[in-house]
Amino acid sequence: QLVESGGGSVQAGGTLRLSCTASGYSLRSNCMAWFRRIAGSERQGVARIATFSKTDYAESVTGRFTVSRDDAKNTLYLQMNALKSEDTAMYFCARGKYAGCTWNPEDYLSWGQGTQVTVSS
Repeated sequence: QLVESGGGSVQAGGTLRLSCTASGYSLRSNCMAWFRRIAGSERQGVARIATFSKTDYAESVTGRFTVSRDDAKNTLYLQMNALKSEDTAMYFCARGKYAGCTWNPEDYLSWGQGTQVTVSS
């Protein structure tokens, strides 16, 4: 089970940190990723971290977002800085099928319920 938290409403330029806590398995055993879905659109990969800690980001968030994992707390984080109105979306964490990561939602085993992020300009 994956449970996200930390979403909310902020003004453009603000920061938020999303958390995703897992139960029943270790986050470090698979790729973990953050996706987002803007209303009316498909899920979009935002950030991902492989079991060997390699991270990748969507071009639109590179330099502003940071994905990290606290193995002791079995929690995944997404630090979001310099938020823009176009970052407004429902954010989901997902557990991958493999140690390495892809951007294909079909390569993910389970998903959290999502947490809403709203950025006003």
